[in-house]
This record gives sequence, structure tokens and C-alpha cells, in this order.
Amino acid sequence: MLDNIFTGPFLAYIGAVIAFLLAGYGSSRGVGLAGQTGAGVLTEDPSKFGSVMVLQALPSTQAIYGFVIAFMIVGKVDSAMTVQEGLRLLCAGLPAGIVGWISAIYQGKVSASGIQLISKRPEALGSAITLALMVEMFAILALIVSILMIR
Repeated sequence: MLDNIFTGPFLAYIGAVIAFLLAGYGSSRGVGLAGQTGAGVLTEDPSKFGSVMVLQALPSTQAIYGFVIAFMIVGKVDSAMTVQEGLRLLCAGLPAGIVGWISAIYQGKVSASGIQLISKRPEALGSAITLALMVEMFAILALIVSILMIR
């Protein structure tokens, strides 16, 4: 029974799941970390809500990247797909999934630090966003690698 489970389409779907599941998990962790810090800041100064929300939302982009890759992989699935082609698409989901997972968590930590920064120095919002976007660069590179592997 299990000898027929590892087909090309099955492997490709696993790649799509990996891309979104890992990136989505990392994003939820990162957004949660930043949100916990943001809630503390907002209890002291509710007027900082807009700045806090921007920094909290930054780690969510990795989930979007994972979704895009999953969508692209699923769009390539064909019932006549070979195991090799399915394995190629599985591997294409790995960069966006794994790098998205890890970078979203670290971006959440940097965003949380940025939220603490703007609680003391509201004029430093641009610096806080820039620091968080430095982590984003690695997720973008992984997205590009995954796209190149799918094409």
C-alpha cells in the first residue's frame, strides 16, 4: 500500500505544505513575540498603537512568502508528474519554508526590541523598522531561490 504513496504529485504537495506550514509557524511566533511587547508598551502609551502595529506586522510577511511558494507549487502539480519532478518541487519549498520559519522568529525579536525602542524614543521608528527589515532580506532571498527552483 505505501509503495504507491510516494508519487510525484504527493511529493510536490509535501513541498507546498512545508513552504507554508513552516513560514506560517515562524510568522505566528514572530508576530506573537512582537505583540506581547507591544501590549506592554500600549498599556503605558496607547497613542503609539500605529507604530507598534507596523513593527508587529513585519514578521507576517514570511507567511505570505510561504503561501506564494505553496500556491506556485500546487499550480505545477500534474497527475502524470514523475517522482523526480515532485521531489524537485518538494525541494523548492524548503528555502521559503525553513528560512521563513527562522527569520520570522528573529524578526519578531528584533521588532519587539524596536517596540521597546520607540516606547522611549518615538522618533526612532524609522531605525526600528530598518533593523527589522535587515532580517527580512534573508526571507526575500529564500523566496527568490524557491521561485527559481520552481521555474
